[in-house]
Amino acid sequence: MNLDDTIAAIATPLGEGGLAVLRISGPDALAIADKIFTGKDKPSAAPTHTIHFGKIVRDSKTLDEVLLAVLRSPRTFTREDTVEISCHGGILPAKLVLDTILASGARLAEPGEFTRRAFLNGRIDLAQAEAVADLIHSRTELALAAANEQLAGKLSQRINQLRDDMLDILAHVEAHIDFPDEDIAPDTRNQLLKRLEDGVAFIGELLRTADEGQILRRGIRAAIVGRPNTGKSSLLNQLLGRDRAIVSPIPGTTRDTIEETANVRGLPVVFIDTAGLREASDEIEIEGIRRSRQSLAQAELILHVLDAAQPLTREDENYFAEFADKKRIFVRNKIDLPAQWQWPPTFASASNGLPSTAPVHVSCATGQGIEPLKDAIKEMVWTGEVKAEMLQVMINSRHQDALNRARTAALRSIDALRGNATLELVALDLRIAVAAVGEIVGKTTTEDLLDSIFSQFCIGK
Repeated sequence: MNLDDTIAAIATPLGEGGLAVLRISGPDALAIADKIFTGKDKPSAAPTHTIHFGKIVRDSKTLDEVLLAVLRSPRTFTREDTVEISCHGGILPAKLVLDTILASGARLAEPGEFTRRAFLNGRIDLAQAEAVADLIHSRTELALAAANEQLAGKLSQRINQLRDDMLDILAHVEAHIDFPDEDIAPDTRNQLLKRLEDGVAFIGELLRTADEGQILRRGIRAAIVGRPNTGKSSLLNQLLGRDRAIVSPIPGTTRDTIEETANVRGLPVVFIDTAGLREASDEIEIEGIRRSRQSLAQAELILHVLDAAQPLTREDENYFAEFADKKRIFVRNKIDLPAQWQWPPTFASASNGLPSTAPVHVSCATGQGIEPLKDAIKEMVWTGEVKAEMLQVMINSRHQDALNRARTAALRSIDALRGNATLELVALDLRIAVAAVGEIVGKTTTEDLLDSIFSQFCIGK
């Protein structure tokens, strides 16, 4: 990637809408704007952070009336001269304006290149850059809050402090390496050990937020299972608050898996309505059952729906045993009808894998019990309360990997220091720990790492 290039892209989603926004960033942004914009003043002569009305013109032909914002370096997202053009929404107006910008000297931005330039120019660190993507992909208010905390630098502050502490310890160790005749005094050794142990404990606290961070970022997959006609599709519709799945008394109505995401107590949950797992001769239903089993293998939570208005069958018992190794919630549906059995089922045994907790009793026909079911889902996948300080430090899988490597290296340093090993070995592992922690905020990076992170961004961000 060449930072001397001026880049451009459409920053809003393609399609019909009131407005489309295009971004130009780089050393020639204002010069390109001068070429294509006709208004009262030239963009290059305009003060920073001002907006101007005019037209985009190409070959003496007006393409659109626009608002053009002039943003001068360094007070911009990329810390480069930036121009943002708001034109009329729609695929064609935005495309024609972008084509004109590119023909005037800019090149099309790569995915995430604006944010990557913000990182390379010191505007944000790598953890904050990742927060930009999290912000865009947020599906609940909790996910949005966590992304905003990371974008504000709350996680980066803690990571930088951890790295600074480790660097300071490393400096002490290397100072003694430079003066081999002066061994580390017992008090000094104990102080260094205490500081390293505190660092390892802090890494452990961060690592404990990994699971919750993953849930907020990508959601949890919850499969709705049960024999045909227990109310699986009705339950999906109730959880979504709208009619998404076809509901019918005919067994085998659901022929394919249906996936929809819902906000459950602030957590994004991907609900999967599955075909009833039964012996089938219909080729379409057989394929639906195959896909259901594939989805079940990937699910992290099972909602096992039981029909309270019908006697339980051997098929129900088979379900109890089949999903015993997964997190699951039993949902006793149709409680608005006369009950045909009570919990626990009379055939229940230890081999069936029944949990000690009682099922959630619901009526998908009336909506009774749906709110307690949402509470049960949240309690099953999230440990404890969602606290503001927790949202500030929720790490992602890349952070988790780096912190695990840092923790392992720091523990080796502790063992070496306790065992009176050579200080060179202590310093070697400390350097590994410092480098791993630095990866999180981008103080130690490789081009491959940056390519991997920013390739997941959309073009224009």
